[in-house]
Amino acid sequence: MPTTDEAMLPGVTVVVETFLLGTTGGRLTYRTASRALTDDEHPDAVARALAGVAADGLLHSTSWRFASGRIVLTYAALPDPDPGSATVVRAPGQTLAAGDGPLSPSPGRVDADDVAVHACRHLAFLRRTDPVVKASAARHRVLWDLLDEHQPAVAGLLRPA
Repeated sequence: MPTTDEAMLPGVTVVVETFLLGTTGGRLTYRTASRALTDDEHPDAVARALAGVAADGLLHSTSWRFASGRIVLTYAALPDPDPGSATVVRAPGQTLAAGDGPLSPSPGRVDADDVAVHACRHLAFLRRTDPVVKASAARHRVLWDLLDEHQPAVAGLLRPA
């Protein structure tokens, strides 16, 4: 049985994608940085390098997906050290990407806005349940107040019929 640091799928490209969350003009923003993982790298280390956040920031793995023949591991990092050219996060309450049903969990199409909103909802949930995330929130109140506008949710949350 391989350890967690060994490749589980030889020959499959794994991409580390980091969503840097920040604020500009009182609005929540994101930008992305990504690159393929090499055989000897840990995804956390690649995400940390891509993020470039300060020591008082936060890096958290939020999701993964299969896209274009690759496994994409997504991380959220905050606060964004350079949010000036970032995209504004879609307003809370808008429809999220979802699968067709309980046995088809993957949406047909997932865009960057969908991933950003999912990360925001995930972090809003963790702020209430994880002491490390809660401590980060206390250090970056303006950013976390904007994150809290997103309905807290865990990954894979099923909606009632």
